[in-house]
Amino acid sequence: MYAKVIVDVPAKQTNRAFDYEVPSALRKWVEVGSRVGVPFGPRVLQGFVVELHEDTQLDVKRIKPIQNVLDLVPPLTDELVRLGRWISHMYLCHEVTALQAMLPAALKAKYERAIEVGEESGEQSLLDMPDLQAIVAFVKSKGSVPMDALMDRFAADGALIKQLLGAGILTEVQVVKDRMSTKKALTVFPPAGGSELEQALSELPARANKQQEVLRYLMEHPHAIRLTELMETVEVGASTVKSLADRGWIELREVEVMRDPYAGRAFVRTKPLPLTEEQSRVFAEIRDAVAEERHEVFLLHGVTGSGKTEVYLQSIQQCLDMGKEAIVLVPEISLTPQMVERFKGRFGDLVAVLHSRLSNGERYDEWRKITRKQVKVVIGARSAIFAPFTKIGLIIIDEEHESSYKQEESPKYHTRDVAVKRASMQGSVVVLGSATPSLESLEKTRRRRDRVEPPYRLLTMKERVASRPMPPVAIIDMREELKSGNRSMFSTALYKAIEDRLHKKEQIVLLLNRRGYATFVMCRTCGYVSTCPHCDISLTYHQSSRMLRCHYCGYAEREVTECPSCQSKHIRHFGTGTQRVEEELGKIFPGIRVIRMDVDTTTEKGSHEKWLTMFREKQADVLLGTQMVAKGLDFPDVTLVGVIAADTVLNIPDFRSAERTFQLLTQVAGRAGRHEKQGEVFVQTYTPEHYSVQYASQHDFIAFANHELDVRANLGYPPYQRLILVTFSHEQVPLLVRFAEAFVTRLKEIAREYQAKQMDLFSDAVSNDQSFQMDVLGPVASPISRIKDRYRFQCVVKYRGEDQAAEIVGRTVAWFEERSSKEKLLISVDVDPQYLM
Repeated sequence: MYAKVIVDVPAKQTNRAFDYEVPSALRKWVEVGSRVGVPFGPRVLQGFVVELHEDTQLDVKRIKPIQNVLDLVPPLTDELVRLGRWISHMYLCHEVTALQAMLPAALKAKYERAIEVGEESGEQSLLDMPDLQAIVAFVKSKGSVPMDALMDRFAADGALIKQLLGAGILTEVQVVKDRMSTKKALTVFPPAGGSELEQALSELPARANKQQEVLRYLMEHPHAIRLTELMETVEVGASTVKSLADRGWIELREVEVMRDPYAGRAFVRTKPLPLTEEQSRVFAEIRDAVAEERHEVFLLHGVTGSGKTEVYLQSIQQCLDMGKEAIVLVPEISLTPQMVERFKGRFGDLVAVLHSRLSNGERYDEWRKITRKQVKVVIGARSAIFAPFTKIGLIIIDEEHESSYKQEESPKYHTRDVAVKRASMQGSVVVLGSATPSLESLEKTRRRRDRVEPPYRLLTMKERVASRPMPPVAIIDMREELKSGNRSMFSTALYKAIEDRLHKKEQIVLLLNRRGYATFVMCRTCGYVSTCPHCDISLTYHQSSRMLRCHYCGYAEREVTECPSCQSKHIRHFGTGTQRVEEELGKIFPGIRVIRMDVDTTTEKGSHEKWLTMFREKQADVLLGTQMVAKGLDFPDVTLVGVIAADTVLNIPDFRSAERTFQLLTQVAGRAGRHEKQGEVFVQTYTPEHYSVQYASQHDFIAFANHELDVRANLGYPPYQRLILVTFSHEQVPLLVRFAEAFVTRLKEIAREYQAKQMDLFSDAVSNDQSFQMDVLGPVASPISRIKDRYRFQCVVKYRGEDQAAEIVGRTVAWFEERSSKEKLLISVDVDPQYLM
């Protein structure tokens, strides 16, 4: 048997599979998706098995054998391996990079494996077989046996060992070097028969009161118990219990404990709620597709407060009733606590949670729950799309429009497209939910006759639950406030509204999508601005630490009180960040209780949940934050939402700025008046006439979408044309410019060759509006022309028609890397970029 292995070396020449022989001793263990140790040059490297076959076209004598298998159960399924190949092709990354992205961090490091006797009894009937008895006895005598040692000792019995592992009689223990290890706890095992404990009790001296208490407790509770729990219950020390173990009356051994990030949390179990007419109609469509195991993609456009989450919950129940599994994705970590509460309240221990704020150990154990089939539902951020389920019935992407679903590091995949591809491979249903869907998704619902496979189907929910009205939105022209002499960051109307809510003991959400205290520090004498020495960007002032920080490379320096250029004392903070708003609120509303949520206040583990719980329990009057407070949150006493500056996103030089502004304003407005109390929204802006602000104030997504789509069509931007962003970086500008221009010249040459072939082959069969078209813009300096001491140039490829543009760019990159490998030039390719910065 031979295996094709993708070796974990990032160099370009290894972006292909290599043939290795599968030794006979490993044939029971090597499967597609297995991680293996293989000789590669002078080293032994990790690799992924992507194919197995019985023949090879290479010289058999030159093929090296696989040295060892790193997992008893492959961490990747055959489907995920195929998905990795698609991601590699689609997003122009190495296949090993795509496969690595699917694994929890714990499995990306080297680790040792050992076998122990399982805590669970398993199928004890198997132990009637002498060969199996010998294996179990050997493991039990050693306590823990390295996998390699067990394989050497029972070289011919690989299938029997696997059978014992599958039955739970043996279990695998994995210890990751330098990263984490499986968690273990000393556990007390009383003897199977109570008579032994009675005998032990009679042999104890009368003064051994504590040991007698332990034995009596174990007689009344004849089951395994953690040592710490026993010590706490019986109120004894560890030495008391260990003395009993030393005399052989009880057994004390370490047992693996699964880390649970929600241990000790009690989730109130909930039942399905009655659905509204709109919810019932939408649920019926999803339910039927799931029941028929029909691959469908639904775009669920439901206004804020329309009850999308309840539709998700009941659709997932349909999956579980069919023995299927479900994946639920959320864009923000701040949304995870609320979603976890709702989903664990409905489905209990069948839910696993995956997101970046869990420790490596917690994520690893949650991931193992999935591989062991202990859970049926996964909730998480972007990477949870790679949960190793094998029977997916439903994938839900909440707030599908969010740019955080696009990975910014290689592989630069978009979760939405990966979800649709994965669902097509498993024949499952995808639900994309949002009050403000992305224009790409909306347009796919309108192009049913085009080559969109499958075409997206639009489902709508236009009414809030219980027919609650949408909150009225008042647009405040801050230019008029200045004319009237108000130089505060709060307009007169917003000030009065905050004052009114404080009097009524109601709650307020304030949004400013800019963290820090001031956006830049400038000398009013000479115009000097504090900038990052490593990036072409101004430093942001953070008052709490009195530091100037770069939000791109992390550089920090102390606050300056004197201009470094002219030594003037007239150096001031300009712009407004969330820290400054918090300070101003405290000045003008003495005693106001403010919770600030931004990147600076949510770095600690569990901080999102802590702040949101405090706000829900009314320990604060105001929830102030960046975009993480704008979506998904549901608080019954929030009756006022204020947007401090609606122009922060609108003024970014990006073609999606208007769309992002509309989405952010609509989402944050939806936090108001979601329950019995009427809500109200104030939007402060210097561009009140802009169509994104106007349509957001009317809660009119369709009118905004039609307007914005017309703009995009005229400019040739997505969804009418697709983009590929190629960014070059180097420490020397002249060399960078020369290479960037050479790349673009070669790219255009390859594109012309391809287009010429297409015209010759398909000139009669393909109409002009469907033929492949590709334009290259640039190279030009990137909007942020230097980051981390590397200068940056970029070009943008615009294309429509076939997906050959990615292949053309990939060929150009490969051609170029061969000629620039010694120059330390970095090339980054982003297919369907969310930002052009």
